[in-house]
Amino acid sequence: MKKVMVLNCSPRKNFNTAKMLKEAQRGAESVGADVEYINLYEYNFKGCMSCFACQRKGSTTDGICAIRDDLKPILEKCMSADAIFIGTPVYFSYPTGVFRCFIERLMFPNHTYMIDREHGGLKRRMDKIIPTGVVFTMNCPEEMAKNINYPTILEENVKGLNHIMGYAESVYAYDTTQFADFSKYNCDLFDPNHKKEVQENQFPKDLEAAFELGKKLAQM
Repeated sequence: MKKVMVLNCSPRKNFNTAKMLKEAQRGAESVGADVEYINLYEYNFKGCMSCFACQRKGSTTDGICAIRDDLKPILEKCMSADAIFIGTPVYFSYPTGVFRCFIERLMFPNHTYMIDREHGGLKRRMDKIIPTGVVFTMNCPEEMAKNINYPTILEENVKGLNHIMGYAESVYAYDTTQFADFSKYNCDLFDPNHKKEVQENQFPKDLEAAFELGKKLAQM
């Protein structure tokens, strides 16, 4: 049975990012995968501490960050998984800090400073491929997001994961709604009726895309 890890890097456990990830989970489960879902905001950890234990000659870290905190057992599960899904909202053009802290700790122990003289670029440390899906959600409309280069910024994270993990693919949910009840908040930037329309007509399509990505990566 395939083992799949799903990691929510949003502080909200049941909103847009979580809904997308749970659809990815359903997609993976639909093809028989065993899925573990984790809310990373519940754990106490930091990003890479630049100790370089993983890069030292003779290192025995074996692709797992040497820091012993709440994240270490999760990283161990990820490195033994058959696929990984990571989800984050976009805050001020970037993924959450928890997302960045997690992928720093996931990626750097599997990064090398060694040149691949046969194929060019840097050598991959890992022999296996762990297909990785990344879910980005944002209240910014798609056209605006593209005009301010959101995909360019966000896809740099996906490129890094693609190199380290061997394969990475992303799915986006644009123009999401932030509030269940707009009347409770100081916000006249967005039209609640438009947000409701997007939530009813577009977001189900985004959920379907997440489901299909979950299914695809679990089968790879």
